Order: sequence, then structure tokens, then C-alpha cells
Amino acid sequence: MLAYIAGRLTNEEERKRLEEIDILCKNLGFETFLPHRDAGIVEGMQDVKRIFEEDITKSLAKSEIVIALLDGLHVGAGTAWELGYAYSKGIPVLGIKTDESLEEALPYLSAILVASMPIAKSIEEAERMLREFRENKKVQSV
Repeated sequence: MLAYIAGRLTNEEERKRLEEIDILCKNLGFETFLPHRDAGIVEGMQDVKRIFEEDITKSLAKSEIVIALLDGLHVGAGTAWELGYAYSKGIPVLGIKTDESLEEALPYLSAILVASMPIAKSIEEAERMLREFRENKKVQSV
């Protein structure tokens, strides 16, 4: 079961948080696609087509679940695009927002993102939701 892990890749701290989610998923028996590990970081225009193909065509399109880290002031443009793609294709999505409540984050997360997926408020809650998904193939709020 392939889990696509989405989130901002701007700095080492953001990538480290995604790697922690990757470890959680692997411990639960998921295969994972982690964009910066598996496709690389864009360093210039010469990387754009290759990154898109690796991220979207070869991985996101074949994923059985998308797990999106929503921490921070804004969701990255790539993450928002991936979430919209997953929603349109019927791929289950689980958001993780640990740094503040959804009420506080609503002005910049957007009602559209919040309404489109269950969102775990902690890594522990995300773990419970992912276990449930493995059993039922459906992401449900806990």
C-alpha cells in the first residue's frame, strides 16, 4: 500500500518532519513516496519536468493514500496542488496539523482544505487514523 507524503520542502526542518511521518508510515506497514528523497529537490528549470513526472505521474497517481503535513503559516503550492489532485481522483487524504488548532489556522488553511479531508491534531492521532485506514481503506476522524 503506497502512501504519498506531501508537505513543504523549503528547508531542512520541514524535510525532517516529513521524514518522521515517513518512519511512522513504514512502521505501520506502508510503502512510502517521499518527494525530496525519491524524486529530489528542484535546483533549476532543468529539473521541473523530471520532478513532475516522478512526483505525480509515477507516484501520486498510484498512491492509495496521501498524508499531508499542514504545519506552518501556509500550505505550500505543491502540497495544495497534490491535495486537489488526490481529491479529484478519489485518493484518500489525511492532513496533519500539530502546531495550532484548526480554528486558529482557518484563515490561511482555507475552508476548502479543511473540509476536504480529516485532519489529525497530533502524530499519535495520525497513527490511530492510519491504522484504521489500513484496516478499512477509509480515512475517518477519530
